[in-house]
Amino acid sequence: MRRTKFNVQLSEPYFAGRTQDFPDTEQLLISGGDARIALDPVGGMNKYGCQPYPDPTLLAFGSSTASVISQAGFAAANQLRNRLLADSGAASSEVIYAREMLRIRQTLLSDVSASGVELAFATSGTDAHVLAARYVASVFTHPVRVVMVEEDETGSGVAAALSATEPGGQKLCAINLVPLRLADGMPRRITDIDTEVTALVNAAVALGERVLLIMVDQSKTGMIAPSPACVVQLHQRHPNQLMVLVDACQFRLAPPTLRAYLQQGFMVALTGSKFLTGPSFSAALLFPKGLQAGAQNGGDCGEVNFGLLLRWEAALVELRRFRAVPDAEITRCLEAFAITIQHRLMSDPHFESLAVPPLDRQPLQMSQSWDYLPTIFPFLLYHPETAVGRVPLSRGETLQVYRQLHVSQPGSSDDSVGGLRCQFGQPVACGMRDGVKVSALRLCISARHISEAVSRQGISGVIEDALAALDKTAGLI
Repeated sequence: MRRTKFNVQLSEPYFAGRTQDFPDTEQLLISGGDARIALDPVGGMNKYGCQPYPDPTLLAFGSSTASVISQAGFAAANQLRNRLLADSGAASSEVIYAREMLRIRQTLLSDVSASGVELAFATSGTDAHVLAARYVASVFTHPVRVVMVEEDETGSGVAAALSATEPGGQKLCAINLVPLRLADGMPRRITDIDTEVTALVNAAVALGERVLLIMVDQSKTGMIAPSPACVVQLHQRHPNQLMVLVDACQFRLAPPTLRAYLQQGFMVALTGSKFLTGPSFSAALLFPKGLQAGAQNGGDCGEVNFGLLLRWEAALVELRRFRAVPDAEITRCLEAFAITIQHRLMSDPHFESLAVPPLDRQPLQMSQSWDYLPTIFPFLLYHPETAVGRVPLSRGETLQVYRQLHVSQPGSSDDSVGGLRCQFGQPVACGMRDGVKVSALRLCISARHISEAVSRQGISGVIEDALAALDKTAGLI
């Protein structure tokens, strides 16, 4: 069923002394970022296939990429927008913005519950990586060598941003990229990844370089690499030459895991727009308090960005709701979801589950929280019946299916599979199969799925929706 555009049109004047109208909530939610959150004038969606207002009829399983804002999140953002306007006569926009960002910072730090930790905001996960690199450069001085996983499994613009030329004319970092998958898309052995990372770090240190080692937890397809054991060992071996950033921008971590990383002295990049399902372009960098140099580059310390503020406000709604769910209930939901989805992906000839190693955080994770369970399920698409048997869909064909999932098929009734509107994580390039370059779609369960399941019909409803989205995918193939 197509829904009417959810819009709150407000025309009160902007902050005192200005003649233009203060932007409405939808406009603010797509401001203060870059072209990736700008709306396509035809489809009305951003690059991630999302709108800046709730869309409750969409079967949203794309939280590894981005999510449409929830009704509760939009209501909170709209309430904050109205409060900003009401306060405008009593203080400047800079004062109001600083006050509100301090409130959100304190909320996030309280959620972490780790001592000796500071937080800086950034507009995106990419910007959080750049902020971390600038911190490292301010401590070590240039040049900085970055060792990180390849871009197919992390942010597509991170390497380019880290190797960009700074205002002084010097490149911020030199980059070494480490692949996580083989030519056929199968995961490399973690021991091989660790060996390559160790060799790159040791070689850089031997040349007198200072190293920023970026570990991902979790990647686009749900991998952890290099292993925490390898990263801890390298950090202990080179305490004066190496710093660590944990790319946890998916935010698929339980609080004990997050604290374990911070207690090692690692920086951690998070976003509110993946697992939490807040609007795109809300990021933060957690770092040791002693690492203060370069803090003036933080997203919250520069110009006023009310868009960033409202996006984090919406994300915090989802964080609070999720944290209210007991760990045992989260585990139960994730286990039930994983069993059903993995069985469907393995038994349906239209699909092939893409292999993902178990989530192993030893020796940091001393007791299991819910985050040892998978929440991202990548899969390849196949033509099951051809003259030569099963044939994988090409990257172009997979992208076409991905796009068609978002819309109802012409002539389909609202209650039919063809009438469904669905969202998966964007295709990720995964090598070649049978001479065909392939990519994987990603079916994801989010914090919002779990909190709503517990408060409503239970996880069975979420599972039914996910299976229906797979039914439509098979039909499109």
